[in-house]
Amino acid sequence: MDVVSDAISAVRLGRPSSDRVRIGGSWCVRLDPYEGAGFHVVLAGECWLLADGGEPVPLGAGDAVLLPHGAGHVLADSPVDPAAAARALPLEHYRDGRAAPAPQPGRGAAAPVQMLCGKYRLDRSRVHPLLAELPGVVRLPDGVHGELRAAIDLLGGELDARRPGSSIALPSLLDLLLVYMVRASVAGAAPGAWSAALADPVTAAALQAMHADPAAPWSADRLAAEAGVSRPTLVRRFTPLVGRPPMAYLTWWRLTLAATRLRDTPDSLAAIAARVGYGSPYALSHAFVREFGTTPGRYRATLGSTPV
Repeated sequence: MDVVSDAISAVRLGRPSSDRVRIGGSWCVRLDPYEGAGFHVVLAGECWLLADGGEPVPLGAGDAVLLPHGAGHVLADSPVDPAAAARALPLEHYRDGRAAPAPQPGRGAAAPVQMLCGKYRLDRSRVHPLLAELPGVVRLPDGVHGELRAAIDLLGGELDARRPGSSIALPSLLDLLLVYMVRASVAGAAPGAWSAALADPVTAAALQAMHADPAAPWSADRLAAEAGVSRPTLVRRFTPLVGRPPMAYLTWWRLTLAATRLRDTPDSLAAIAARVGYGSPYALSHAFVREFGTTPGRYRATLGSTPV
């Protein structure tokens, strides 16, 4: 698997949720902070988004916006200041079919806006640094990312028709939408460590090798050979971009995978150890305690999963 896919898979929990919302008139809604990632896609009309502590962001038909850290925010028919945002109504006010309030004095009624609003549950305890580096609000304008536009069109069609198989198609399309939004976010992000890491052929080759087969008996020399450079060159280029040396990153990633399997599967500790590159359950347990401050068994027990 590639780094972006792994970064998403390691933190995603359960099934995503979404609602199609249509609001007209003069309106301002509040969405509270969330332990996950939120998104909005404007299907028709125009609106504005104001994230907590941020600046107003205009959104038009076809635009998508990702809030990768679950920031609280306001959506409105026109630009709002913090004082107006404090008076915003919860989105449920409009989901319940109630009419939007009359336009405020001096403001005309904006054309109705149709949006797809949704969120993904994420485990914040193990967010990959690639995702952690994304800004609080990522606007993805219409017409720039063709594959994202295609996913939005497919999703809108399923929501409109609710054809047979929609119960499978909708969450799958929402997962696809997340991948495309994160991919577009990374590609269009301001220069940062992880965008540079994925653009650097040496660092990217080493990351790809580790993510493709984390249980392999990697060494710094073997990873350097995969990247086609010497070991000192790999360490010199990899470390400042990723934030830790190659073997330290591999250890962190193996333990992140182990935690994910403890959360998502009933696999035994021995099976997990073999899958993530540890020679014995004891070796994995010892490393796990160093990283997470608790044993694998206690970690799994707190999640309500099958004991190790």
